[in-house]
Amino acid sequence: MAGLEKRPLTGDDLSERERQVLEAVIRTYVDTAEPAGSRTVSRRFGLGVSPATVRNTMSDLEEKGYLVHPHTSAGRVPTDRAYRFFVDRLMGPSRLSHAEQKQLVQELDAAGSSAVERLVRQAVRALSLISNELGVALAPRLKEAILERIELIQVSSDKVLLVATIRGGVVRTVYVDLPVEVPRNTLVTLTVALNERLSGLSLPEIRRTLPERLRDAHAGDTGTSEFLNIFVQSGAELFSLQDLDASRIHLGSASVLAAQPEFESGARLKELIELTERRDILVQAVGSHRHAGHLHITIGCENDAAALADFTLVTAEYRVGGLKGVIGVIGPTRMPYEKVVAIVDYTSSMVTRILAS
Repeated sequence: MAGLEKRPLTGDDLSERERQVLEAVIRTYVDTAEPAGSRTVSRRFGLGVSPATVRNTMSDLEEKGYLVHPHTSAGRVPTDRAYRFFVDRLMGPSRLSHAEQKQLVQELDAAGSSAVERLVRQAVRALSLISNELGVALAPRLKEAILERIELIQVSSDKVLLVATIRGGVVRTVYVDLPVEVPRNTLVTLTVALNERLSGLSLPEIRRTLPERLRDAHAGDTGTSEFLNIFVQSGAELFSLQDLDASRIHLGSASVLAAQPEFESGARLKELIELTERRDILVQAVGSHRHAGHLHITIGCENDAAALADFTLVTAEYRVGGLKGVIGVIGPTRMPYEKVVAIVDYTSSMVTRILAS
């Protein structure tokens, strides 16, 4: 299992009793979605103290910013600080059951291919299904990707589809408009020339040196040279494939979140739907952290975007060749963290393993 990201620990201001009561409140609220009262906590967890003592301890925790007291309830609810304390100090290792592992493997096998995007889409679906949170993933970043090969496919008399295969199995496509119809044999010759000159190079290197690399290719063939010039003139745009990555985020079904108590009100449900439509916010939130082999958990107000202030993100990296993508879930801060972390960790490992094979 991948470790959690190292960060300054919370909770040094808490006594042992406060820690026990806080854990009991968090677990009660996660399980029931109802504010936790002192009698409920005392009865469920057998803390060895009276409900009155638990109530006083909960009051102290509220003063320290770990609990809040909804006006309509006698119970209390954990704050983002409380969840951070739980993740940093209390959450233990958790493993998926054999049945859950089998279900995940079956879901990933349903992709029927090790093609990156198809597998990642299926993994996001599986994450949503098994975790009951919103699965999310980013395609691998292509900033330093290596071009493996190029195919040119004629789709009309004046349009060619450029299919670029990136080392590791990622495929990107770009349409190229041509001023005149390209003869089939010229298209074949052009494909060979592009592969001879560009395969094995990184995308930044291709953009930087494209004119130089293609300048003397087939200089004796007027037709081919004419079309090579088109690629020279528009090369910076054609091979800025990482720009396409910025919007390549995959989401699971929001219906799994809509069924959770947090979204029973029409206003909260509307906010959830609007969030799934803000791909720019999600791309920034999911892709902004360096994982360095660790899972990353961002809780509530720790998110930079105000639209994510009531949500937790649990993400991990997956790898394909030398490229890295991100996969995980988004859910309300009232989340079964131990279970979700285990699911995200196992799924990211499975995706990496399948792509490596």
